[in-house]
Amino acid sequence: MTREEKSVVIKDLTSKLTDNSIIYLADISGLDALETSNLRRACFKANVKLAVVKNTLLAKAMEKSDKEFGELPSTLKGNTSVLFSETGNAPAKVIKNFRKKSDKPVLKGAYVEEAIYVGDDQLDALVNIKSKEELIGDIITLLQSPAKNVISALQSGGNKLSGIIKTLSEK
Repeated sequence: MTREEKSVVIKDLTSKLTDNSIIYLADISGLDALETSNLRRACFKANVKLAVVKNTLLAKAMEKSDKEFGELPSTLKGNTSVLFSETGNAPAKVIKNFRKKSDKPVLKGAYVEEAIYVGDDQLDALVNIKSKEELIGDIITLLQSPAKNVISALQSGGNKLSGIIKTLSEK
């Protein structure tokens, strides 16, 4: 790879790192062509972008990026794949589901909304992260709950009152 090609790749990676707030680093070495294809297909279905990158180029892109990646550059050893997503837990779910059939991919680390996770032991914590939409739904449900209780109480009271009036009118 020439210097110009490397500089183009670094610039492209830097823009991807800057544009995405959810970035996972995984090791997919040891997967054969069929398994790799299946992983890519699973990523596509979950709206996750998977790219295999060179560690040195990714490290330089991380340095040039305006984000603080903390300990993530130290995980860049061996084969590295980068997973980009719009949902915080989507790549973790893809990895966890894929590992039901295989022991790969291994999570090296993740950058999720400025929080840094390092190591494969963080996978369960990442799977349990709620997306922005899920959190908004939970908040709306909590806000609607008291109003629903008041409405149902008023409606049931109205039914009782009309029942009493009907009974009295029949007598």
